Amino acid sequence: MTPIDPVTEQSLGEFREHTPEQVSAALDLASIAFAQWRHTPIAERSRLMRAAAGILRQRSAKYAQLMVSEMGKTITGAEAEVEKCALACEHFADHARQYLAEPKIATDADESYVRFDPLGAVLAIMPWNFPFWQVIRFAAPALMAGNVGLLKHAPNVPGCALALEEIFRDAGLPLGVFTTLLIDTDAVPAIISHPAVAAITLTGSDRAGSSVASKAGAALKKTVLELGGSDPFIVLPDADIEATAKAAAAARCINSGQSCIAAKRFIVVGNVGRFEKAFAQALSQLKVADPANRATQVGPLARLDLLENLHRQVQQSIQAGARLVLGGQRLPRKGYFYPPTLLADVRPGMPAFDEETFGPVAALIAAKDVDDAIRLANLSRYGLGASVWTRDIELAKSLGVRIESGSVFINEAVKSDSRLPFGGIKRSGYGRELAAFGIHEFVNIKTVWVGNGESSEHAAQRSD
Repeated sequence: MTPIDPVTEQSLGEFREHTPEQVSAALDLASIAFAQWRHTPIAERSRLMRAAAGILRQRSAKYAQLMVSEMGKTITGAEAEVEKCALACEHFADHARQYLAEPKIATDADESYVRFDPLGAVLAIMPWNFPFWQVIRFAAPALMAGNVGLLKHAPNVPGCALALEEIFRDAGLPLGVFTTLLIDTDAVPAIISHPAVAAITLTGSDRAGSSVASKAGAALKKTVLELGGSDPFIVLPDADIEATAKAAAAARCINSGQSCIAAKRFIVVGNVGRFEKAFAQALSQLKVADPANRATQVGPLARLDLLENLHRQVQQSIQAGARLVLGGQRLPRKGYFYPPTLLADVRPGMPAFDEETFGPVAALIAAKDVDDAIRLANLSRYGLGASVWTRDIELAKSLGVRIESGSVFINEAVKSDSRLPFGGIKRSGYGRELAAFGIHEFVNIKTVWVGNGESSEHAAQRSD
């Protein structure tokens, strides 16, 4: 593995992949570790998870710089990501006992309740765009539930992948409870089918999700898939145009536009021209520069192929009739920089509407009325998040019911929060991460029915 600095376009050094023998040993160790970890008292798991949060904060500068170097995240964004990871560790350390409490259910039994038992080793196949957060939001709940984790990270962030293993090791978790595997994608199917692996979680493209789901399905193993998104950002006529346009620019360009939940399709009801002008101004004011500079708001894309694909989507959309308002060309400097770009007059059938654009490219779409806005929002194979911007909160809530997505935010950009479930529908995947819903994805939801030991004949008379 040879990660490339997206600013300098230079190699960051060679990372040697794990051999098949090393992978096999890691899988064996995970099985051994699970046998112990599943019985570790939850108070002890919580203590160790809080220790992991402490290490994240102590080494924030080191880990933030890793993200800047390996995938071009802005330094302020990287520091915020480390802090978000620490907060997630603390959240599940504080709330896992509550989330895993055994609910009692009244039946004809003397006692009946539900247990949440861990499954085993969970293989996490993770992307590069939030290289720490994507992993922690799986690991914190899964480990607190008593599972163990195996991480197959994206090949361009191997330093981040090894750092994550370091965090849990140095926090005091037993060896094998969290292991990073530096492996190629070709090695994944064998790991999915390995007896030690009980479940798989993937964050990535819908194509990757389909591939992993088919392999896991053949092995009858549970999967959670958090895939791509083309989130609608719906602006109603009564919205504050200038304030909403600034929020739109920030929502589109979070993480330099490389986020599955970044707003991508801006659907405007009413004065589209006024919003276009305000939106273009807000986008043009964002500072594109070296991500190590604290004033930078938009850094480079993570890889050259990502930049080239984004530019293809822009050019093909223009050829299909979209109007270029702002940007639209790679910046003439070293590094994979693409400026904030605004395409207007975007319609279904154009790449900017139909595909996920993974970079700072915004698609402006005119809607005839509110019903048309909902139609356009739902006219997508994705269904991750959506936002509605209006002063009429009750109207927004009623529209939220009609929007096909895993979350709806009103007058706020879509974001993940440890206290709330996160995930999508349609080609954006299935299952949920975070909150109680997320911790329950990787447990055996076990019914326990307790009788009083009376004769089977008497018991049969009461049964249905």
